[in-house]
Amino acid sequence: MDYNVTCGINMEIERVVTSTDTAIHFGSGEVTVLATPVMIGWMEAAALNAVKAVLPEGYDTVGTSVNISHIAATPVGMKVRITAEVIEVNGRMLTFKVEAFDELDKIGEGTHGRAIIETQKFLNRVNNKGK
Repeated sequence: MDYNVTCGINMEIERVVTSTDTAIHFGSGEVTVLATPVMIGWMEAAALNAVKAVLPEGYDTVGTSVNISHIAATPVGMKVRITAEVIEVNGRMLTFKVEAFDELDKIGEGTHGRAIIETQKFLNRVNNKGK
């Protein structure tokens, strides 16, 4: 099946770090800086939104892998710009290059994998899990 996804499709999103985005609030550290899991979640959101509009009706993507480096700290109140670009399409498996920048530095980079799924079929399988 052709899912309409090609290399080069990209998305950029912007967020502002709030107190609920911090490592201390999220439970992943003891300091009030952007938490790594939050940054990764923003990267996943950028990747999801990059391909959402081109997928056939009834299809979506789910995350399958992350290989991310968090390379600089970002304080509360600072803007963060996140980019995601499709760099590989292998059937229904997608690989994205993801990066995050605060107002001064590159703060994160890596790759993120997503799988194209038929939404209802996927949900039926998940809802029947363990039954």
